[in-house]
Amino acid sequence: MMDIQHPDITRSENTGYPYSNRRAMYGVDGLGNDVHTGDEILRLNDEFYRVDDLFQETIEVLEQQGAEYEIAK
Repeated sequence: MMDIQHPDITRSENTGYPYSNRRAMYGVDGLGNDVHTGDEILRLNDEFYRVDDLFQETIEVLEQQGAEYEIAK
């Protein structure tokens, strides 16, 4: 069973604040997740994916396909 958590709680756990104007919106990843500056992403060709939203198996497949780690700026 997967626990569902309010986005403000997740943001607070990640940044220490429920909202931080220091983190601007970077875009929406290939799976529809919001990505903000400072988030770790995996980039494959023209797509990017927020690492925190991926399963370990998905990360491994992306790495095998040549995806590279970046920090959203």
